[in-house]
Amino acid sequence: MTVSSGLHPAPVPAVRRLPQPRAALTLIKPITWFPPMWAFLCGAVSAGGSFVQGWGLVLLGIVLAGPIVCGMSQAANDWCDRHVDAINEPDRPIPSGRIPGRWGLWIALAMSALSLFVGWFLGPWGFAATVVGVLAAWAYSAEPVRLKRSGWWGPGLVGLSYESLPWFTGAAVLSAGAPRIEIVIVALLYGIGAHGIMTLNDFKALEGDRQMGVNSLPVTLGPERAARLACWIMAIPQVAVIALLFHWGREPFAAAIAAGLFGQVWAMQVLLRDPKGRAPWYNGPGVGLYVSGMMVAAFALRGMG
Repeated sequence: MTVSSGLHPAPVPAVRRLPQPRAALTLIKPITWFPPMWAFLCGAVSAGGSFVQGWGLVLLGIVLAGPIVCGMSQAANDWCDRHVDAINEPDRPIPSGRIPGRWGLWIALAMSALSLFVGWFLGPWGFAATVVGVLAAWAYSAEPVRLKRSGWWGPGLVGLSYESLPWFTGAAVLSAGAPRIEIVIVALLYGIGAHGIMTLNDFKALEGDRQMGVNSLPVTLGPERAARLACWIMAIPQVAVIALLFHWGREPFAAAIAAGLFGQVWAMQVLLRDPKGRAPWYNGPGVGLYVSGMMVAAFALRGMG
């Protein structure tokens, strides 16, 4: 006697050959574009040039800094981090299969080439800065360099790439030459302070980083000590900016940045009560006040030109 179950095996889902368009947009993370775009705009403001005459270059530079170079860096990072993301965030485009095969790598390489092509139209200073930005993105994520493995070098490189480099580029492009030394100093200080912001960003990947040997500061120091150190790293450069603006006779701007720093200190106290849980919350009030101070400093520098 034969028995027929009437059951049929479930169909095997077809393996994707092309990326989902929505997944490709998710891969380059539009939410991350703001910091370098804002920093480029700060640099253009600080240069003191005419926006009426240079609006085209400013707009091109903002697009280059955000969607193109920053988007490329996100694609490169996700490709190089696909094994870590399979642990931390398996629903991301690459580990979930929505970006199949080696498409993540191809997207990152294509956007690297696009970055250099667009950067060429910003003149020698803009192109040189673009080259540095592309190299920094790959040095952060890719083997054998992979500076992301270090809780010191990784966030430092990202902070300088997201804040100092686009600020310098915006000032250089609008002024058609090397920025003034005051602009360079302030841009460097805000880039150094962004190391702390990047350290707080590492909290979300704590477990995967620990398993995959990524020695972020939350992994090596623990959440409490890492958060406390990040707060100091964010605060001290801003104190230096305030002191410099007072020294340069820009007292009202220095006072405005100091008021923003006091607000950040309040947010830091809230953060330190529960560093791991509160790190995402800090991005609102704390980072918001930080980047607002950048634009205040940019207008202070503009008035010195």
